[in-house]
Amino acid sequence: MGYSTAMWAGFGEALAAVAGALTGLLFVALSVKGDVLAASRRLSSRAAETLVLFMTSALIAVLLVAPQPPAALGWELLALAAVSGVALFILDRRAGHATDPGAARFVERYSPNTVTAVLVAVAGLTLLLKAGGGLYWLIPAAVASLLGGVVSAWLFLVKVTSQSG
Repeated sequence: MGYSTAMWAGFGEALAAVAGALTGLLFVALSVKGDVLAASRRLSSRAAETLVLFMTSALIAVLLVAPQPPAALGWELLALAAVSGVALFILDRRAGHATDPGAARFVERYSPNTVTAVLVAVAGLTLLLKAGGGLYWLIPAAVASLLGGVVSAWLFLVKVTSQSG
């Protein structure tokens, strides 16, 4: 089942709904505090990281529901992993690192960014090889992407509120 793309359409539809809703909520939250985000490279980079995490799940969903051969999906997942991984790496470097101890420092150190990109790449590669799990790797990739995005959004929105209040 991990190598049959037709069996994953329902997962793709559910993932699209969740990722789309979270992305929309992120935009609403960002628009409310846009002035504070615009003034801080660190906060705007963290916001962009969160957006990339949510959009990675949304793009996985689009790729899953598109009618295409498994080999095409495998290559697209590898490309998505590369692009999102590079974008997340650049944004993380632009944001710098937290100096305060606590949750923000922990999330930075054990970032969902790398985990998400690696798991999407593994899904694409094992789908192409037809060995090693195939699309089953997208489940932990989506979980890492969505949970990581939610935690990241919470942390930087708390920081935005504290800086603007």
